[in-house]
Amino acid sequence: MKLDILAFGAHPDDVELGCGATIAKEVSKGKKVGIIDLTRGELGTRGTAQTRDQEANDAAEILGVSVRENLGFADGFFVNDKTHQLEIIKVLRKYQPDIVLCNAIDDRHIDHGKGSKLVSDACFLSGLIKIETELEGKAQDKWRPNHVYHYIQWKNIEPDFAVDVSGFMTTKMESVLAYKTQFYDPNSNEPQTPISSKNFTDSIKYRAKDLGRLIGTEYAEGFNVERYVAVDSLFDLK
Repeated sequence: MKLDILAFGAHPDDVELGCGATIAKEVSKGKKVGIIDLTRGELGTRGTAQTRDQEANDAAEILGVSVRENLGFADGFFVNDKTHQLEIIKVLRKYQPDIVLCNAIDDRHIDHGKGSKLVSDACFLSGLIKIETELEGKAQDKWRPNHVYHYIQWKNIEPDFAVDVSGFMTTKMESVLAYKTQFYDPNSNEPQTPISSKNFTDSIKYRAKDLGRLIGTEYAEGFNVERYVAVDSLFDLK
């Protein structure tokens, strides 16, 4: 299955938090979107790897994505090396996305920056014909995405561009809150974490609303680029 967009996250819930509304918008326009989680989030303070698996499936259904896979890398300890790059290359060649979305370039959680660089490097290497991979016993063709964009996470990094996601924040919030063990629940007996506070849950909307204010819309999600954004005409810019 060829996908238009393939979104990677170091952990289940990274994609929903970083670009869930953008994904929901593109799905509504008929684009085929997939999500690849690098780890099962097994080091997370709240919940378990098993609850994360179910929550990730529920969130994927809410967003309407075509596929979701988990590569099973070690949470907290995966590295940017040949072994991990090849696993991502296989996925890229399998789904042949035109656009890849991945973790923030720099962030509070060490896996986010690591995951960002790992996926970015694999996107380049996937286009090299002399790197040979197989899927189900068949040789894969080389594939390099046209664009790699990095969504914004914990840190308020200044975006290179912003997507108007007005009308899709409800879907985003539903997909985020599908991770019931992770976020604010006044009745939970689980330990408190930086993302389990009410302020964090509220911040998902107010950060998107503030970015929307800056571009003249109700809500927006920001992204960073690896190369200049090109347009055919000045009139393509809003």
